[in-house]
Amino acid sequence: MQLDGYVQALSQDLARVAAVGDEATARTAEALVAALEPAIGRRLQEALSEAALELSAQLKEGRVELRVAGRDPELVYIDEAPSGAIEAEEAYSARITLRLPESLKSRLEAAAGAAGLSVNTWLVQTLARGIEPRPTITGGAHRLTGYGRS
Repeated sequence: MQLDGYVQALSQDLARVAAVGDEATARTAEALVAALEPAIGRRLQEALSEAALELSAQLKEGRVELRVAGRDPELVYIDEAPSGAIEAEEAYSARITLRLPESLKSRLEAAAGAAGLSVNTWLVQTLARGIEPRPTITGGAHRLTGYGRS
């Protein structure tokens, strides 16, 4: 998704509104539009980030992320369905004892409850996602993912 078209359309809208005034108003509006263009782009990215958060909250599995490569944002669905790496016959056949602080245990219980899962299921899914190989980006491309808050 390219934001430049939206930023340019908003800039043109502001210029048309300023054209109602005299020549000095039009020059002032031009200067304001030039100064506001980066801020408009950031605000549009913030709106997309908020949309991704709202969409993610409505999904039973997976989430929506806003990814930005250069100036081009992209909404991406991340499937967080249980991985096929854990087969039914091997599921929950091994045991491990884990000692952790009570405060962390409480946070794990809260996270699992918020996801509608048992602590054990939540931990298994989280661990499985954590050890899955991540795709590498080659070339000079850099990609940041995550959520922005203002």
